[in-house]
Amino acid sequence: MFRARRPSRLAFAALSLLAPSLTGAAIYLNGSANTTFDVTLKIVANCVISATPLDFGQTQGVLASAVNVNSTLSVTCTNTTPYNVGLNPGTGAGSVGTTRYMSGTGGNTATVQFNLFQTAGATVWGDTQGTDTHGGTGSGQAQTITVYGQVPAQATPVPDTYKSTITATVYF
Repeated sequence: MFRARRPSRLAFAALSLLAPSLTGAAIYLNGSANTTFDVTLKIVANCVISATPLDFGQTQGVLASAVNVNSTLSVTCTNTTPYNVGLNPGTGAGSVGTTRYMSGTGGNTATVQFNLFQTAGATVWGDTQGTDTHGGTGSGQAQTITVYGQVPAQATPVPDTYKSTITATVYF
C-alpha cells in the first residue's frame, strides 16, 4: 500500500519564509486596524468658447444683392450653468454696437458693412447682456451655436480684401 508523504516541517518553514519575498508583501497575523479618508473635487461654474472663421467668399464682384453665410461657435459650460454669448462690434473702422464694418487691408480707407445675426436674417447679435446676446444653459458638453452673417447690398468699394476681427465672449 502506498502512503502519501507529508512535507517536513523544515520544508514548510522554508517555503513560508520565501513566500513574502515572492509576493512583495509580508503576512502578519497579529491583528489589523482601519481608517478612512475623503477624496474630494470641487466643481465650479466654468465655460470655454471657440469659434470658426466667417468667410463671405474669396471673390465677390458688385455687392448688388445680399451675401449670406454662416459659421459656428462652440460653448462648453459646466452642467446647469446659465450663460450668455456676446459678439463685439469688431475691429473694422466705424464699427460700434451692432453696426459692423470690415476695413480694407491693402492700405485703402474703404469699408464694407456687414451684420451678424442669432437667427437667419433676424435678431441682430451684440454684446449687451439681456438685450442682444444669445443665452443658454450648460450641459457639460460642447454646444454648437450658429452665427449668421450677411453683407447687405451696398455701393461696392474699391477692390481689396476686407476684414474685421470679432471677439466672442461667453458670460456665466
